[in-house]
Amino acid sequence: MATLILPGEWIKNWEKTGKNEFIQLCKDLTEKTANGSEIGDIQAALYELCWNVVQGNLKLDLAASVLGDIMELQDDMPSILADVFSILDLETSALEEKVKRDHYTQLVGACLFFVPEAILKERLDPETLESLGLIKQAHQFNQKIVKIKTKLFYKQQKFNLLREENEGYAKLITELGQDLSGNITSHVILESIKSLIGCFNLDPNRVLDIILEVYESRSDQDEFFLSLIKSYMCEPLTLCHILGFKFKFYQEPNEETPKSLHHIAAALLHHNLIELEDLYVHLMPLDAVIMEEHKRDISEAKQIARKLVMVVLPSDKSEDKEKDKEKEEEKNEKPPDNQKLGLLEALLRIGDWRHAQSIMDQMPSFYASSHKAIALALCQLVHLTVDPIYRSAGLPKGARGRVLHPLKNKRAPRPAETFDDLRRDTFSMLSYLGPHLSNDPILFAKIIRLGKALMKEYQNEGKADVRDKLDTLLSCFLSIADQVLLPSLSLMECNACMSEELWGLFKLFPYQHRYRLYGQWKNETYSSHPLLVKVKAQTVERAKYIMKRLTKENVKQSGRQIGKLSHSNPTILFEYMLSQIQWYDNLIGPVVDSLKYLTSLNYDVLAYCIIEALANPEKEKMKHDDTTISSWLQSLASLCGAVFRKYPIELAGLLQYVTNQLKAGKSFDLLILKEVVQKMAGIEITEEMTSEQLEAMTGGEQLKAEGGYFGQIRNTKKSSQRLKDALLDHELALPLCLLLAQQRNGVIFLEGGEKHLKLVGHLYDQCHDTLVQFGGFLASNLSTEDYIKRVPSIDILCNQFHTPHDAAFLLSRPMYAHQILSKYDELKKTEKGNKQQQKVHKYVAACEQVMAPVHEAVMSLHPARVWDDLRPQFYATFWSLTMYDLAVPHAAYEREVNKLRVQIRAIEENPEIPMNKKKKEKERCTALQEKLQEEEKKQLEHVQRVLHRLKLEKDNWLLAKSTKNETITKFLQLCLFPRCIFSAIDAVYCARFVELVHQQKTTNFCTLLCYDRVFSAIIYTVASCTENESHQYGRFLCCMLETVTRWHSDRATYEKECVNYPGFLTIFRATGFDGGNKVDQLDYENFRHVVHKWHYMLTKASVHCLETGDYTHIRNILIVLTKILPCYPKVLNLGQALELRVQKICTEEKDKRPDLYALAMGYSGRLKSQKVHMVPENEFHHKEQPARSVTPANQQNGPGSTGKPVTSMSKMDEGTSEDSDRGKDKSQGTTKPVNKGNSAAAKVTTSNGNGAVNSTKAVKERDDKEKSGKEKKEKKEKTAGSTPETKAENRREKQRDERAGKEERAVREGKEKTPKADREKMKAEEKGSKDDKVKAGNGEPIEPSRERDAIKESKNKEKGDRSVVAGSLKSPIPRSEAAESDRDHKRRKIDSHSSPSHSSSVKDNSNEPKETTSKDHAVNDREPSQESKRKKDENGTNTFRNSTSPMCDSPLSAEREKSKRSKSSSKEKADSVKPERTSSGGKKESRHDKDKSEKKEKRDSSGGKEEKKHHKSSDKHR
Repeated sequence: MATLILPGEWIKNWEKTGKNEFIQLCKDLTEKTANGSEIGDIQAALYELCWNVVQGNLKLDLAASVLGDIMELQDDMPSILADVFSILDLETSALEEKVKRDHYTQLVGACLFFVPEAILKERLDPETLESLGLIKQAHQFNQKIVKIKTKLFYKQQKFNLLREENEGYAKLITELGQDLSGNITSHVILESIKSLIGCFNLDPNRVLDIILEVYESRSDQDEFFLSLIKSYMCEPLTLCHILGFKFKFYQEPNEETPKSLHHIAAALLHHNLIELEDLYVHLMPLDAVIMEEHKRDISEAKQIARKLVMVVLPSDKSEDKEKDKEKEEEKNEKPPDNQKLGLLEALLRIGDWRHAQSIMDQMPSFYASSHKAIALALCQLVHLTVDPIYRSAGLPKGARGRVLHPLKNKRAPRPAETFDDLRRDTFSMLSYLGPHLSNDPILFAKIIRLGKALMKEYQNEGKADVRDKLDTLLSCFLSIADQVLLPSLSLMECNACMSEELWGLFKLFPYQHRYRLYGQWKNETYSSHPLLVKVKAQTVERAKYIMKRLTKENVKQSGRQIGKLSHSNPTILFEYMLSQIQWYDNLIGPVVDSLKYLTSLNYDVLAYCIIEALANPEKEKMKHDDTTISSWLQSLASLCGAVFRKYPIELAGLLQYVTNQLKAGKSFDLLILKEVVQKMAGIEITEEMTSEQLEAMTGGEQLKAEGGYFGQIRNTKKSSQRLKDALLDHELALPLCLLLAQQRNGVIFLEGGEKHLKLVGHLYDQCHDTLVQFGGFLASNLSTEDYIKRVPSIDILCNQFHTPHDAAFLLSRPMYAHQILSKYDELKKTEKGNKQQQKVHKYVAACEQVMAPVHEAVMSLHPARVWDDLRPQFYATFWSLTMYDLAVPHAAYEREVNKLRVQIRAIEENPEIPMNKKKKEKERCTALQEKLQEEEKKQLEHVQRVLHRLKLEKDNWLLAKSTKNETITKFLQLCLFPRCIFSAIDAVYCARFVELVHQQKTTNFCTLLCYDRVFSAIIYTVASCTENESHQYGRFLCCMLETVTRWHSDRATYEKECVNYPGFLTIFRATGFDGGNKVDQLDYENFRHVVHKWHYMLTKASVHCLETGDYTHIRNILIVLTKILPCYPKVLNLGQALELRVQKICTEEKDKRPDLYALAMGYSGRLKSQKVHMVPENEFHHKEQPARSVTPANQQNGPGSTGKPVTSMSKMDEGTSEDSDRGKDKSQGTTKPVNKGNSAAAKVTTSNGNGAVNSTKAVKERDDKEKSGKEKKEKKEKTAGSTPETKAENRREKQRDERAGKEERAVREGKEKTPKADREKMKAEEKGSKDDKVKAGNGEPIEPSRERDAIKESKNKEKGDRSVVAGSLKSPIPRSEAAESDRDHKRRKIDSHSSPSHSSSVKDNSNEPKETTSKDHAVNDREPSQESKRKKDENGTNTFRNSTSPMCDSPLSAEREKSKRSKSSSKEKADSVKPERTSSGGKKESRHDKDKSEKKEKRDSSGGKEEKKHHKSSDKHR
């Protein structure tokens, strides 16, 4: 142990300096020890000093004197020195050197004066003590020690068994069990206990155990016993061991731990007399066992759930019963109760939340609270905690509430005085309680009412810092709703009051919060606890039971069962019900009726469940054929409409879902919006409206509701108001409209890429219909202020929001009407005057004020050149008016009024109806009748005002700075066509507007040209329509045809409504030019010819579409034909042609495309029923038989003889003529005056076109005979007519064929020898015809002589045909450069052709069929073996080729015609109306026909290839 603390120099110079240095060192070390340092250093210093003495380095007396001096430095210095001596004693006794031992003994002897003997006797060895003389004998001393130890440690002096000292323990129990009500305190008792322990030698631990036993039996005396134990206790661990021993006694099977023991353990824990960690280890069961039990409960619950869902066979049932019996036998031996849960309950009862929370944290979630006793104890604690705040904020007015006595325990959680105090303990208590709050419905209601009070405070608070605090509290309440309130509701048994109470809180949350809570409740909550798993399974089983038995007859009973089930578990119930509805749509009606017993919360949950079902990503919204929307989506949409209309469910979530889907570019879910608006607002959208319904839709709102819809949806006032409020409150009205308008085109360009064309069309129609329906709802339900405030101006809608113009005007139109009426009312109030004329002037002034900004706004919608022809005023007027403004449906009003009268009579005559009900019904009908009559009167006045306004405006509508044809083009392109396919009413409006503009004698509006353009160009319009648009377009054509038919059928009507009207002028010139010619009107007979031409053009277009084989073309044309059936066909041969083609469709499509087959069969049947109303062609318009004595055969066979529409049937001619218009002049539609001489000459020729057709047939058959006699025979059989008339024509045809062949050869030889002078003359004539055409484009009438017409036509025809044939043979691609270079020839040739009825003044350059020539056969007969059957179909039964020559076009030629047309611009597609001329060029034409027929063999080899290319070109441009 030697260290170098004492330097050797100190020992050497001890007397001089060493002694003083050592004493100073000891003083320093003593001071350090006083400051808290260890005594080890001073011990070491003393040890070294003594060791030097033992070694002999320092004298004994010097060391002894120094040690005596330092004893005074510290009180315990003798004890320290004795410790050093004891160490030296051990060291020296082990040494062999006796000297050192002697030195040690002497040193100790010298120090006896200042080291007490008692200390030395404790520390030193007995032998050393004996040598020092402190004891006599070491041996005796050792014996004495052993005796003392035995007496101290091994002789029993305390009694821990009652029988060992029964008197003492009896007195102890008496002391503890005495009445404590007096002045007896724990201190007094403690002194008595001490006396008893001392007197009777009682074991203190046993005394403590008896104190605990007495405390257990007197657990109401907490305060006394706790203070007694606190005073008595020695160590907490001892107390813990005694408690643990008590708990262990009850850990045997079938034993139950008494609650009193749990209580005293809880009290001791609460007062910190013991630690939870020390006691917890003594409690059973172990945590691992608890966890295992929890997992077993979950698996059993899931097993039960599986059994309820799956079908169980009888054999399986018996096995399951045996297993259940085994489990019950196992459970007979009851395990010991859970001491941890007992302690937890006791802790909660006394309010020790801190220790209770610690125990619950050791267990699985909600395991502890799943025991009812613990849940109730925790609920009671929460009751006490929230009582003050509940009384101040949550208690309803008038209610007193139950008086709660607070806990006497001062350490219990403090009651909450403010909402912020709830965060301290209450929210955590509730979260530990979880779904088991269901055990205390009163507390459930209290928490909800506190939430409502908080929400009201939150909504009224304006300060930012307070609002932040409330935000935190709100998020806490949302968590409580998610984790506690909703799961607890699931465990309550059909408590409708709690459901309504909860809705009182939830309705204050925005729907986003609510739906999130419902989502958690439905998808996650039920898997968190075994009890909830079982509840879910039982709910599904019960729901299946009810739904299996739900019918229309037992709706009431089933509804009550559904209501009961839905109060607790609506999400599970509705999920199953919706899954059934998606499969069986016939359940929708009964289900909707059975939902009347639901609570408000359940309705809101139903809305969420519907939205979730709609948004299910696992469900395909299309059927497997990818052409139709899935039936489950249609079922859900129907359910939405019915449920949201019948019950007060919030719509915001559903509307926002549809909006979000639209924003994402998905239009399937528009079906939902359509159904909701239809059911809730009574606004129905259907393409199959009857004429009576359509007429009713042009009236006021009352007439629309009564006669405009299929399903009369009554009492929509409340539901439509709810829908309106939802849209306005959430600012969804305008966004939905704009998204609908944008999505309509997005369907095609964004969604349509991979989808079937049929589905794309269906989605487009659905989107469009919903837009129209939704726009109609907003127009009829929003107030003027709301509407104007939300809908921006037309230029912002179109330019900023990129809304299509038709949709933009749909939204703006009601706004204009509102503004005009309000301005009109203002003007009426300012100037009091009741005269009708004054009112009209005020109305006109109001219109001008309102529409002036609109006129300026619309100018930005189109390029400036548009407004050169159409005034913005005209454009805005067209788009801002509706059928309500143009005409009063008197018949519809009268019809509805008569219906009501009949109803009143029926009510009066019915004896079964009670009198009071009769009276009510009669009053309702009478009131409705009066409303309708008042509405009719109001509309009549309005229409008169509007017509007067239009009369004043009409002269400024059309400027026509360019040609009238250009004006009509812009009118059709920008106004008529976009609107006529918008809706059924708009289709009628467009037709009536055209008629109105005509009747108003509008300047620069050519009615004739407008109708001509409409009827002559329907192929492309029909092809580009969707299914619904086809319905609207057909209705538009039908209305247009009705007007034309009315004029056509009666001369007096025609002369009254058309003659002397500017719309029937046959000179089309621009406003700024005056050709100086006399105005020419179209007479009645010529008009009939024109109408025939229009009917023919419709037939040609229809046949073309039917023969394409394309689904869209066929479907659309069949729809259009069905719509126009009342007015077309009227001519027998045209009807027969259509019937033939439709019959062919029926045959071909029967097994391929059933929907086309159904359409075709429907049309075919109706067409046959219309046959009785058809007339022969000569009755439809005046025809004269050909006079052969006057007209030579070659003239009859030429182009001049055809009675069909003006231009040639040559497809190449038609296409190139359109292209030639580009860049030359804009006047495609110029019309020349009727030349009387030409008309007279034309009457000599045949008017049905047989000459030209038969001539070409004869040439073709003769050429074929030279090649193959058999082929000629087949062709003769196939072209044979089936009627006597056609047979006679065929006989005449044979005679003409022979003459035609000779004359053609002669003409061809003469043509080859044409001198140069003649060619120059022909060029000059061509130049003249060009000049004439330019003049005609400028509005100057041209009246060339008959002879010049004949020469020009014949020569131009020859050149044109030759160039066409050359182009078709040389060029592999249709419409090649060769065709482009020959445009002039084509143009002149078209100009020179005759019109269908010799004197018809209307002619079409681009869309009329061309004259049939042998060139058609050259193109069509490239594959004679394939074409022969088709020709038989076309010519065999009704000799359509013989009666209507232009209809002999093959599908190939029709396709070629279409491909050429598609390349021309909208200007080039414009029709031209021109006078008809005869031609004397038939001979040259016939020669050229022969020329072409001789080249047929060459063309046959390349025909198939060309045909493919033509089809490809057609498909490309389609």
